[in-house]
Amino acid sequence: MIETEYVERLTKVEERSKSNTHQIEDLKPVVNEIHTMSKTMVELIGEVRHTNENVSELKEKVEIMEQEPAKQWSATKRTFFTSITSSIGTAVAAGILYLISKGGF
Repeated sequence: MIETEYVERLTKVEERSKSNTHQIEDLKPVVNEIHTMSKTMVELIGEVRHTNENVSELKEKVEIMEQEPAKQWSATKRTFFTSITSSIGTAVAAGILYLISKGGF
Protein backbone atom coordinates (compact mmCIF):
# COMPACT_ATOMS: atom_id res chain seq x y z
CA MET A 1 0.00 0.00 0.00
CA ILE A 2 1.07 3.44 -0.60
CA GLU A 3 1.07 6.21 1.90
CA THR A 4 -2.03 7.95 0.51
CA GLU A 5 -4.08 4.77 0.98
CA TYR A 6 -2.98 4.64 4.60
CA VAL A 7 -3.92 8.25 5.06
CA GLU A 8 -7.34 7.66 3.48
CA ARG A 9 -8.01 4.58 5.59
CA LEU A 10 -6.87 6.34 8.73
CA THR A 11 -9.08 9.30 7.92
CA LYS A 12 -12.10 7.01 7.41
CA VAL A 13 -11.38 5.19 10.67
CA GLU A 14 -11.13 8.50 12.54
CA GLU A 15 -14.41 9.69 11.00
CA ARG A 16 -16.12 6.45 11.97
CA SER A 17 -14.64 6.75 15.44
CA LYS A 18 -16.05 10.27 15.83
CA SER A 19 -19.44 9.12 14.57
CA ASN A 20 -19.42 6.20 17.00
CA THR A 21 -18.39 8.48 19.84
CA HIS A 22 -21.31 10.82 19.08
CA GLN A 23 -23.71 7.89 18.97
CA ILE A 24 -22.41 6.61 22.31
CA GLU A 25 -22.78 10.06 23.83
CA ASP A 26 -26.35 10.22 22.53
CA LEU A 27 -27.11 6.84 24.10
CA LYS A 28 -25.69 7.59 27.55
CA PRO A 29 -28.87 9.41 28.75
CA VAL A 30 -30.95 6.50 27.47
CA VAL A 31 -28.82 4.02 29.40
CA ASN A 32 -29.07 6.18 32.54
CA GLU A 33 -32.86 6.33 32.16
CA ILE A 34 -33.00 2.54 31.78
CA HIS A 35 -31.02 2.18 35.02
CA THR A 36 -33.36 4.60 36.78
CA MET A 37 -36.40 2.72 35.49
CA SER A 38 -34.88 -0.58 36.60
CA LYS A 39 -34.38 0.72 40.14
CA THR A 40 -37.94 2.05 40.14
CA MET A 41 -39.25 -1.34 39.00
CA VAL A 42 -37.40 -3.07 41.83
CA GLU A 43 -39.02 -0.68 44.32
CA LEU A 44 -42.45 -1.19 42.76
CA ILE A 45 -42.08 -4.96 42.95
CA GLY A 46 -41.30 -4.65 46.66
CA GLU A 47 -44.38 -2.50 47.19
CA VAL A 48 -46.56 -4.90 45.21
CA ARG A 49 -45.35 -7.80 47.34
CA HIS A 50 -46.15 -5.84 50.49
CA THR A 51 -49.59 -4.97 49.10
CA ASN A 52 -50.23 -8.62 48.22
CA GLU A 53 -49.38 -9.64 51.77
CA ASN A 54 -51.81 -7.06 53.12
CA VAL A 55 -54.52 -8.21 50.72
CA SER A 56 -54.00 -11.82 51.83
CA GLU A 57 -54.35 -10.81 55.48
CA LEU A 58 -57.51 -8.83 54.72
CA LYS A 59 -58.93 -11.75 52.73
CA GLU A 60 -58.43 -14.07 55.69
CA LYS A 61 -60.10 -11.59 58.03
CA VAL A 62 -63.05 -11.11 55.67
CA GLU A 63 -63.50 -14.88 55.39
CA ILE A 64 -63.60 -15.14 59.18
CA MET A 65 -66.12 -12.30 59.34
CA GLU A 66 -68.26 -13.98 56.68
CA GLN A 67 -68.33 -17.20 58.69
CA GLU A 68 -69.55 -15.52 61.89
CA PRO A 69 -73.20 -15.00 60.80
CA ALA A 70 -73.38 -18.64 59.69
CA LYS A 71 -72.11 -19.77 63.09
CA GLN A 72 -74.59 -17.52 64.86
CA TRP A 73 -77.45 -18.78 62.69
CA SER A 74 -76.46 -22.38 63.40
CA ALA A 75 -76.37 -21.67 67.14
CA THR A 76 -79.77 -19.92 66.91
CA LYS A 77 -81.31 -22.89 65.07
CA ARG A 78 -79.87 -25.29 67.66
CA THR A 79 -81.25 -23.18 70.52
CA PHE A 80 -84.67 -22.93 68.86
CA PHE A 81 -84.83 -26.69 68.21
CA THR A 82 -83.76 -27.43 71.79
CA SER A 83 -86.39 -25.02 73.15
CA ILE A 84 -89.19 -26.53 71.05
CA THR A 85 -88.14 -30.08 71.91
CA SER A 86 -87.93 -29.24 75.61
CA SER A 87 -91.33 -27.52 75.52
CA ILE A 88 -92.97 -30.49 73.82
CA GLY A 89 -91.28 -32.91 76.22
CA THR A 90 -92.40 -30.83 79.20
CA ALA A 91 -95.97 -30.66 77.88
CA VAL A 92 -96.09 -34.42 77.32
CA ALA A 93 -94.65 -35.10 80.78
CA ALA A 94 -97.12 -32.67 82.38
CA GLY A 95 -99.99 -34.34 80.52
CA ILE A 96 -98.90 -37.78 81.64
CA LEU A 97 -98.53 -36.59 85.24
CA TYR A 98 -101.97 -34.99 85.05
CA LEU A 99 -103.53 -38.18 83.73
CA ILE A 100 -101.79 -40.23 86.41
CA SER A 101 -102.94 -37.87 89.16
CA LYS A 102 -106.55 -38.05 87.90
CA GLY A 103 -106.35 -41.79 87.78
CA GLY A 104 -106.66 -42.01 84.02
CA PHE A 105 -103.93 -44.60 83.57
